[in-house]
Amino acid sequence: MNERRIPLSELEDHDAFVSRHNGPTAEDRAAMLGALGLPDIETLIDRAVPADIRLSKPLALDEPVNEAEALTELRTMAERNVVKRSLIGAGYADTHTPTVIQRNVLENPAWYTAYTPYQPEISQGRLEALLNFQTMVSDLTGMEIANASLLDEATAAAEAMTLCHRVNRRSKSATFLVDPACHPQTIDVLKGRAEPLGIEVIVGDPATLLPEQACFGVLLQYPDTHGEIRDHRSTVAAAHDAGAMAVMATDLLALTMLTPPGEMGADVVVGSAQRFGVPLFFGGPHAAFIAVGDKHKRSLPGRLVGVSVDAQGNPAYRLALQTREQHIRREKATSNICTAQALLAVIAAMYAVYHGPAGLTRIARRVHRLTGVLAAGLQQLGWTVAPETFFDTITVEAGADAQRLLTDAEAAGYNLRLLADGRIGISLDETTTREDVAAVLGVFAGDRAVPEVASLDGAVADALPAALVRGSDFLTHPVFNRYHSETEMLRYLRRLSDQDLALDRAMIPLGSCTMKLNATTEMIAVSWQAFSGIHPFAPAHQTEGYRELFADLERMLCAVTGYDAVSLQPNAGAQGEYAGLLAIRGYHADRGETERDVCLIPSSAHGTNPASAQMAGMRVVVVHCDRDGNVDLSDLREKAAEHSKRLAAIMLTYPSTHGVFERDVREVCQVVHEHGGQVYIDGANLNAMVGLSSLREIGGDVSHVNLHKTFCIPHGGGGPGVGPIGVAAHLAPYLPGHRHHDPEAKVPPVAAAPWGSAGILPISWAYMRLMGASGLTAATQLAILNANYIAARLRDHYPVLYTGPDGLVAHECIVDLRPIKDATGITVDDVAKRLIDYGFHAPTMSFPVAGTLMIEPTESESRAEIDRFCEAMIAIREEIREVEAGRMEPEASPLRLAPHTTLDLAGEWDRRYSRETGAFPVPGLRQTKYWSPVGRVDNVYGDRHLVCSCPPMDVYMDDEHTNGRKGAQA
Repeated sequence: MNERRIPLSELEDHDAFVSRHNGPTAEDRAAMLGALGLPDIETLIDRAVPADIRLSKPLALDEPVNEAEALTELRTMAERNVVKRSLIGAGYADTHTPTVIQRNVLENPAWYTAYTPYQPEISQGRLEALLNFQTMVSDLTGMEIANASLLDEATAAAEAMTLCHRVNRRSKSATFLVDPACHPQTIDVLKGRAEPLGIEVIVGDPATLLPEQACFGVLLQYPDTHGEIRDHRSTVAAAHDAGAMAVMATDLLALTMLTPPGEMGADVVVGSAQRFGVPLFFGGPHAAFIAVGDKHKRSLPGRLVGVSVDAQGNPAYRLALQTREQHIRREKATSNICTAQALLAVIAAMYAVYHGPAGLTRIARRVHRLTGVLAAGLQQLGWTVAPETFFDTITVEAGADAQRLLTDAEAAGYNLRLLADGRIGISLDETTTREDVAAVLGVFAGDRAVPEVASLDGAVADALPAALVRGSDFLTHPVFNRYHSETEMLRYLRRLSDQDLALDRAMIPLGSCTMKLNATTEMIAVSWQAFSGIHPFAPAHQTEGYRELFADLERMLCAVTGYDAVSLQPNAGAQGEYAGLLAIRGYHADRGETERDVCLIPSSAHGTNPASAQMAGMRVVVVHCDRDGNVDLSDLREKAAEHSKRLAAIMLTYPSTHGVFERDVREVCQVVHEHGGQVYIDGANLNAMVGLSSLREIGGDVSHVNLHKTFCIPHGGGGPGVGPIGVAAHLAPYLPGHRHHDPEAKVPPVAAAPWGSAGILPISWAYMRLMGASGLTAATQLAILNANYIAARLRDHYPVLYTGPDGLVAHECIVDLRPIKDATGITVDDVAKRLIDYGFHAPTMSFPVAGTLMIEPTESESRAEIDRFCEAMIAIREEIREVEAGRMEPEASPLRLAPHTTLDLAGEWDRRYSRETGAFPVPGLRQTKYWSPVGRVDNVYGDRHLVCSCPPMDVYMDDEHTNGRKGAQA
């Protein structure tokens, strides 16, 4: 009985989440610090992080809780939300997410932990799914080409407006005409986007204003926000006759029954794919779409998936054309879109695959039929119902009874929509039942007899205009006509996910992208009905739990950043940049300094920075960086002085884009402030700062924070993301507003929904609550330790390009492959593709410096995984030495011929190295081998032979088992 008694304080720590999130153990940390020649992690931080930017006081957050406690707190908040049947409409519809898709896509880390498919060879599954999305949108809209999704319907309409402004050479006008029957939130976002660009938005009926009103473009809603289905062909023709382009916002489900906009002459079509299986999520994330004719494909914003060939001539998917064009064109970029809603686009596409054209049409017909029954019943009760033609939405002339009816409907379990003129809007959806229709009729019947649904169904006709009933086929490709049983669908989803390399398989060491653990406990609440089943315009008293979560998350983000206020509305990092610059613009304007329009941007900046500045109406002036990658102070002073009277802002990234804590950052901020400018600090690298430093304390006035980086919202194969902004008190009045919760807001919204992608905010709340002040600080310390450990291990093999004065980096490091290319011809692409054979996603290629790799391990990776990566990089260096020594020509090297597929190994082998060397270059791969489904993808071929929808039937009908891919060649 000599066993030591263990105190409760130790036993209660057994389930601490911090140790599950942070990869290296205490023993690992000691060994890694030993490799750096440092006694402890505090010494590392003291040497890596400048003393003058360290926090002046401890992080003002609670201490960590365990996973069970965090979930209990989340459930308490969720229970404060009230989920009613949402019949509000306005561009949002409830839907059934097929459970096979919910479990195997939305809740599957193979899909949600994947990164944007910039490395196409290891992204064939998600690229195929996104190609399905593009094909679905093109088919239903009747347009020739669609992109791989945008952020929401309102911002998609804004992108369409600016696209028309760019490409329409027939019109000299700066006016965009918007039908007042468009969704109100869309109109608000359009007005906000237009003003800094010098575009005038006129809201008026195009049918009466054209052709007298000169404009470069027209936006029409089809069906409109009140449900009416109008034949827009004459309006589109009038717009074209006046030299304007026609944009139509539409509903994909309605288009299974209605003539598509492409057949009506539309130039651009936008909308939301939300009702295709994506939950309401209190406003987002949802996948929007934009589609154009073939002649405008090279002006299409965002990401476009195309079909190319690999090194063996087999079909292979890739991102095409203007992908991330802002990195090339910078301030001349046509859009700052750097992301998509990939995960949600995949869900919407798979919804269409699962149901097929017949299933979608059946769902649409049922929704329309129920709406017709409801309209007939209301008319039978004596109510005036409009419009005469509709798909799923009607309005009721309620007059003085409107508020009473809304209250009675809510008591019965339904939310209806109150319109400004006293009408009530009612929108039905896939989830609506006969019983729901009877219940709504009961609300309007009062003490009268409720019409019977069955008898109404037998008497009422459809309400679609005969001239607009769809006659063209859609979704004819086999992929939309094969996987309708759950067995087939399950296998299709598994086949696609097996082709991809996501965080559930291996470390993704992408610099600047922060691919860390997305813990299951953080993710699990996203699927709870109390968070996912709420309409963004639900009454405030039904969303108290959400509002508590928002307030708490804002408080925590303020504590982390040092700012005084936060807006959660921006639904992507680039949207946060844009919103932050608009806040600066509004601040200067209110001070009577509208001439301040110059934005200083370091030459090393992320490409979205200058693109966002241009969108905010600012003029970009580039500041040079010195040979160490830091802002050139003398050049900054010179340009700040030169533009002093017009200086609006500087956009910094800290730590720098080069992965170093710049020592002069306070002085940089001071110079800008001295000349009347504001300091925007990009929060993309906040993973190196939380708990150690503060964006506000180092001189920032506004910053966006990537919740999909530092705060654990997963990247989802290229989205969703969330980019809230924090501001100092003087900029708080200029945060984006929204008519839903602040009808008098002076600042327009930057997203369709009041809180942007609200449905995934529980993820970041859970992460911060689980980690607490001490855990978040420890995570930052370990992110810095892991990056410096990698730099130390690789330094003898590859030059580390930038370091601080002590030879240390921040949370990422850049290895320079340019000398290798000069000496051997082996390129950064060769190394990236060879890493696939070792089972790794490549680090960030050629950013911020061409010919380099930027590596970020994050705090979540264990020492074992980091060592595995380092050993792969060292082994690759030995392969390069074979070329250096003249024993292997570059063209014959496994580096140039990587990645190696099963077809390569099974086929005739005439290479200068063995099959073993090609496929199993290091021990251990035999048990855990990831096989790239395609060889190296030919990017040039893909851009010259652009195919952006499902490959034709002859490709599909080839041997579908070849390389395990052709059966999934959608």
